[in-house]
Amino acid sequence: MIKSLADLEKAASEGARSIHPPYLKVMVGAATCGIASGANEVIAAAEESIKLIGNGAVVTRTGCIGMCYEEPLLDILKPGWPRLTYSHVKPEQVAGILEAVKDGKVIKDGLLGKIGEIEDVTRNTRNTRNTHYRYPLESVPPEIAAVENLFGLDFTAKQQHIAMRNCGIIDPESIEEYVARSGYRGLYEVLTGMEPDEVIDMVDKAGLRGRGGGGFGTGRKWRYCKQTEGYRYVICNADEGDPGAYMDRSLLESDPHSVIEGMLIGAYALESRQGYVYVRAEYPLAMQRLQKAIDDAYAHGLLGEGIFGTEFSFNLRIVKGGGAFVCGESTALMASIEGKPGEPRAKYVHTVEKGLWNQPTVLNNVETWNNVPVIAMRGPEWFASIGTEGSKGTKIFSLVGNVNNSGLVEVPMGITLRDITYKIGGGIPGDKRFKAIQTGGPSGGCIPESLLDLKVDFDKLLEAGSMMGSGGMIVMDEDTCMVDVAKFFIEFLKDESCGKCVPCREGLSQMHEILRRITEGQGQESDLDLLEELGKVMQDSSLCALGSSAPNPVLSTLRFFRNEYLAHIREKRCPAGVCTALIKFEITDKCTGCTLCAKNCPVDAIAGEVKKLHVIDQDKCIKCGVCYDVCKFDAVRKQ
Repeated sequence: MIKSLADLEKAASEGARSIHPPYLKVMVGAATCGIASGANEVIAAAEESIKLIGNGAVVTRTGCIGMCYEEPLLDILKPGWPRLTYSHVKPEQVAGILEAVKDGKVIKDGLLGKIGEIEDVTRNTRNTRNTHYRYPLESVPPEIAAVENLFGLDFTAKQQHIAMRNCGIIDPESIEEYVARSGYRGLYEVLTGMEPDEVIDMVDKAGLRGRGGGGFGTGRKWRYCKQTEGYRYVICNADEGDPGAYMDRSLLESDPHSVIEGMLIGAYALESRQGYVYVRAEYPLAMQRLQKAIDDAYAHGLLGEGIFGTEFSFNLRIVKGGGAFVCGESTALMASIEGKPGEPRAKYVHTVEKGLWNQPTVLNNVETWNNVPVIAMRGPEWFASIGTEGSKGTKIFSLVGNVNNSGLVEVPMGITLRDITYKIGGGIPGDKRFKAIQTGGPSGGCIPESLLDLKVDFDKLLEAGSMMGSGGMIVMDEDTCMVDVAKFFIEFLKDESCGKCVPCREGLSQMHEILRRITEGQGQESDLDLLEELGKVMQDSSLCALGSSAPNPVLSTLRFFRNEYLAHIREKRCPAGVCTALIKFEITDKCTGCTLCAKNCPVDAIAGEVKKLHVIDQDKCIKCGVCYDVCKFDAVRKQ
């Protein structure tokens, strides 16, 4: 049980020994991204090899450090050595890597880098450096000295981990390791040294804005709720449904205690006794690790009655969501928790006044709650010193799409889209031309190359016709059709709309039908005016944020890529060569008659003799593009 500062320090001491034991320790990134890349097989190989090493050597699982494009990642900690990180590890490589380390040597094949000294946001301002990563190097093989520092790589150099401070560092199922990284210290200081209203003032002064949608001030939201009489609830929204977004999932899988501690601090500020974490059913590993963390917090007295020996008590449980995208909206989410259909309600009565079971309720997402313990520990001034005037702190983005280095990135607010795409993301595969970047999930906008130097914060993205949203960021290259992109997101939103209000239900249906006709060469120029009119009506009259933000993909692409729409309508041509109704494949005189295209055509639409020019039967061709992809001589032309 942890009831005092002394108990907390004792648990921290145990956790520190677990994080950095006096024997060989092997860690494997085992969040969903790592497991999908083969982490479980690497773990099995490491456990088999470690038996031969003995001397207390162990294998543990960590979460995701953000380098999803390098998975599976294997880390080695040996006393007196820096932490070594290997990427793209195959099970058959593990034995050789560990055998070399046992003998005081290092295999450099696959060695991504060593973790050196980095800023530790878990410490207070009187001790801002992380002593966990200071290693004497006298006993290290000389070849390690030339290895690049992992936190000096292009992918990491411009990042600053606050919400992700423990991701990839600790075992997510060890409460002691979390405590060793100053976990629950912020809660202790709040409960023993601050009044509830002072906690709200602290969060307000930090300038923390909600990381899950519109960016409303967290402190302001808490204050409004506190001013309302009733039995107050706090909720964590982990119903992350945006295509390509997985920030919340990764945080829950890598550092679940941060969410719990953040909610405890918020509950104390609001004088709440009950909280819920709403997690979508598609996140089984996140739920498993979060439930383990909740159970451990109860077992150690950090949830339940009389926390840290005070009068503060708080209970927390998980509610499984059914996967409906609309349940990411606050009122629909609360209806779902109550056992009702996940449908939103009108917002003239705010949830901070009448939310869950008609009681005052504060809802924030995973990333927002993860920031709260650090603010409590480091102070609001420190947090507010990061970012821009109107957007303080950092933001996690899931950087995906046509980009070399895909993964999770946590960057200070105000960084440019260019830096994220090229300096962190490593640019576009195949050196293709950048075309657009979509931010804010399916309801976000598509930002063109001309705005690559836009500084990323809540207000600048809104000005560009997009939004921050939960943090999805999809990079698109020259081969992307922006009309098809708009159609894809509108179709997704149409399917996910609850159908309760006419503007959203019918507006999305009509938008999708118009876009379908345009991509099939049946569009008219008047359709563009109709799309814009529909979008404005939906923005002004939809019941919830799903409907009011749904037109963004269409309106932003019309604003920045109108010529592509006109090419589809006037010329019956898709400039990117994506819309199948508007393209055809032809074989040019570059053809050598190798027959590769004919052998791979799924409908036998290609005819020709060996070493002679082949021909595509356009009546049979289904425009799948297989011939274009397999041709080694650039003889197939798409037009």
